[in-house]
Amino acid sequence: FSAVASLETTPLPAAQIVHYKTFDGKTISALLWVPFNLRRDGSNPALVLPHGGPTGQMVDYWNPEVAALVSRGYVCIAPNVRGSTGYGKAFQNANYQDLGGGDLQDEVYAARFLEATGYVNAKKIGITGGSYGGYMTMMALAKTPDVWSAGVEEFGIINWFTMLQHEDALLQQYEKSLLGDPVKDRKIYEADSPITYIHDVRSPLLVLQGENDPRVPKEEAQQVVSELKKDGKIVDAHYYAQEGHGFAKREDRIDAIERTVSWFDRYLKAQ
Repeated sequence: FSAVASLETTPLPAAQIVHYKTFDGKTISALLWVPFNLRRDGSNPALVLPHGGPTGQMVDYWNPEVAALVSRGYVCIAPNVRGSTGYGKAFQNANYQDLGGGDLQDEVYAARFLEATGYVNAKKIGITGGSYGGYMTMMALAKTPDVWSAGVEEFGIINWFTMLQHEDALLQQYEKSLLGDPVKDRKIYEADSPITYIHDVRSPLLVLQGENDPRVPKEEAQQVVSELKKDGKIVDAHYYAQEGHGFAKREDRIDAIERTVSWFDRYLKAQ
């Protein structure tokens, strides 16, 4: 559970399981954390937290990133969008050749759900995630820029073609199982890659990446930073030495959380 009994210094609310209807009538299940003693006056910042995978699921377990954000006043929602496991095979396959399409809209409707709670200011909603959650963060900022006011992207995919060049054979097969054949389905690969829409990003973006990531190589993050800097956008990046896909060292995990909190404090709370 996200609220661990032995941690007494910062009391955390338990996660609530919530449901909402998305654009095509599907029901999306999500975990929601609302900080204690929050005013229901539509003034508070909030975050959407897309999970990795996409063939995965956000479950209620101890999550220090969520704990750090909720304890600092952020309403957080973690949706299990189409493509997630645990809701039947049809739901899991509903994002086939549509990555960053219907599943992105499920994330957008999570932001709308937050606004509808009465707690959240629609101008203060950010998004952050790692791996496929990082990919979703980039697709969100690029394809639906009006929804988000800031983002933190961790080791996320930016270009499915360059991913094929650098990832291992097992991941290549997984990617093809989601997108199809890279030659026959080239247009799908292009349409589902954040790099296609990168120039439409408007929100401040922080990129966090391991130097030695074997799953989503550093080149993916570098593409993001390079393109946004050329456009004169607000972007910053930090690369962690001797880290892979995710951050294993305690000091690096703490540093990533501190950078994330600081970024959102600057661009969401300061508004």
